[in-house]
Amino acid sequence: MLEDIFFKLPENTFSTVTLGIFGLLIGSFLNVVIFRLPKMMQRESDNYIAHETGQPLPHTTAYNLVVPRSACPHCGHQISAMENIPVISYLAIGGKCRGCKAPISIRYPIVELVSGLLAAAMTWHFGSGIAGVSAMIFCFLLIAMTMIDADTHLLPDDLTLSLLWLGLLVNLNGTFTSLPSAVIGAVAGYLSLWSIYWAFKLITGKEGMGYGDFKLLAALGAWMGWSMLPIIILLSSAVGAVIGVAMIVLTKMGKDTPLPFGPYLAGAGLIALIWGKQLTQLYLGFV
Repeated sequence: MLEDIFFKLPENTFSTVTLGIFGLLIGSFLNVVIFRLPKMMQRESDNYIAHETGQPLPHTTAYNLVVPRSACPHCGHQISAMENIPVISYLAIGGKCRGCKAPISIRYPIVELVSGLLAAAMTWHFGSGIAGVSAMIFCFLLIAMTMIDADTHLLPDDLTLSLLWLGLLVNLNGTFTSLPSAVIGAVAGYLSLWSIYWAFKLITGKEGMGYGDFKLLAALGAWMGWSMLPIIILLSSAVGAVIGVAMIVLTKMGKDTPLPFGPYLAGAGLIALIWGKQLTQLYLGFV
């Protein structure tokens, strides 16, 4: 009976589990990217301003995604390799620093777990070939951008432009869409939000979104082609409106409080990558 169960498993079960575990490890690295990349950008900006004004550089020590070693922000306890095992380490130490017992944000294991689950889901859905591996990288970049935008209202060029160029490269052989559709999708994605931005600014005198959002939608267009852009914009706007209203009601947040749009674009892009064609057909059936 066990043999029957084993042989009835899908052919990509082993690769799904293996790449899911790999996704957990990448999730641990994404936590570093999420925490350090905005700080790296700020340090670079501070040093540039100081250099241009003839002031001493405020940041002279090395600080990047590799150095210094990860440490507790409260007591400076350096994180050992055993404390870096995704999810398991967090549970083993009870979610507290081994040095000072300060609580560690649950967000770290959540990012690791989401990364692992999405890696497994992409492998299960697309296989372990170029499409599956590409979809995994797509998810990893979206996770990093989502968390950084939620924290800082910034979408770093290092991530948005990397996603855009990767999308064009992946579609050289039509992995998710044809190359012409990908190129048009990148251009149309950028220009569509750029046009909305300027129309809103001319009418209200306010900025409704940032240039990072334009680049992210351009990247999504490069991955899935121009035909997916209406679905992505519709989904992200609908989800953003619902969450925005909910936050105003539940947290008494002011209606003029800016909300990052990147996480909604990222979520809509992920949905479109998996179910975009079905949603497009469903949408066209109602119009």
